[in-house]
Amino acid sequence: MRAARLSAVTAATAATALACVTGCTQKSGADSGDAIKVTAADTRCDTSAERTPAGQVTLSIENKGSQATEVEILFPDDRIVSEKENIGPGTHYTLTAEIKAGSYEIACRPGMKGHGVRQKLTVTGGGGSTARDPGADRAVAAYRTYVQEQADQTLPKVKVFADAVEKGDLEAAKKAYAPSRIGWERTEPVAESFGDIDPEVDTRADGLEAGQKWTGWHRLEKALWQDGRIGPAEKQLAGQLVKNLTDWQARVGKAVITPSSMANGAKELLDEVATGKVTGEEDRYSHTDLVDFKANVEGAQKAYELLKPVAARHDAALTKELDKQFTALNRLLDTFSKGAPGSYTFTSYDKVDKADRKELSDAVNALAEPLSKLAAAVVAR
Repeated sequence: MRAARLSAVTAATAATALACVTGCTQKSGADSGDAIKVTAADTRCDTSAERTPAGQVTLSIENKGSQATEVEILFPDDRIVSEKENIGPGTHYTLTAEIKAGSYEIACRPGMKGHGVRQKLTVTGGGGSTARDPGADRAVAAYRTYVQEQADQTLPKVKVFADAVEKGDLEAAKKAYAPSRIGWERTEPVAESFGDIDPEVDTRADGLEAGQKWTGWHRLEKALWQDGRIGPAEKQLAGQLVKNLTDWQARVGKAVITPSSMANGAKELLDEVATGKVTGEEDRYSHTDLVDFKANVEGAQKAYELLKPVAARHDAALTKELDKQFTALNRLLDTFSKGAPGSYTFTSYDKVDKADRKELSDAVNALAEPLSKLAAAVVAR
């Protein structure tokens, strides 16, 4: 789960009519000549233009604030067209998206929380995407099939978990908790394509927005491991979890998934693993973090492998490096496995010492750096 994320999504089906390509993000020390300059600060979000032609839109972002910020291009109902999280103070980033004509907002979210400071953006003209490699479209279709398979396989496991909660069987619910999350964690590279499902099912206590009710897996995790009880509220939440994930299952076919969103989502997810999940924050009560890590890596690797034929034509050295780093990270994760390959039986994360956690973080970072270049290689002309 991406901490402190809450997308207010309304009509999921409208996304296909409006969105084009979720943008690729690359670190940049220089502004592009035709880019919209965005200056983010603690209380400001200044933009150099309010109108731009449809097609490829580039934001050249500078964070002059005192805390990390997030910059987003948003539809009027707050659905995300493209975003870049964790832009540190004093740093520059370039965010590129292909956008159709319409009305949008550029939002800066200091501390990556709240509504943010916003500026209107009007995109003019007929717009439309430039032609892209047919292999990229095949990758998207194959990844959508993969995500659908994960959703279809997840529902029965979630029902086992929910049934145990509803019966008040504490030990059975604990046993079913981690397996019920694997399919969701594999699809997290594109989790925000499903709108408000992510904050409903996978928010941690420290990721709640003002006024947001805490629901989902982690609320139930706390009840099972820390509180050691299952009451009427938990039974109701278990039923709601099944309902939300059934909704997720139905949304896969209509979700906006693009080559850029696959590549950038995989990179953003690994950034989250390295900076947040590796600290033990994700499954802080159950300590089943390594199950989530493995599923996250598998989902990111699936996105990469489907995009690899396209990327290799433009940057063979990059794909060679990514192959190397994925192999290294998987081997490291496997050293914490306590069962047969594929059993998803891992060491309890509270037994993983500081040195091992650092080694995990370093390995994830070593992969995330070349992975940040994947989107550019996929959309290269």
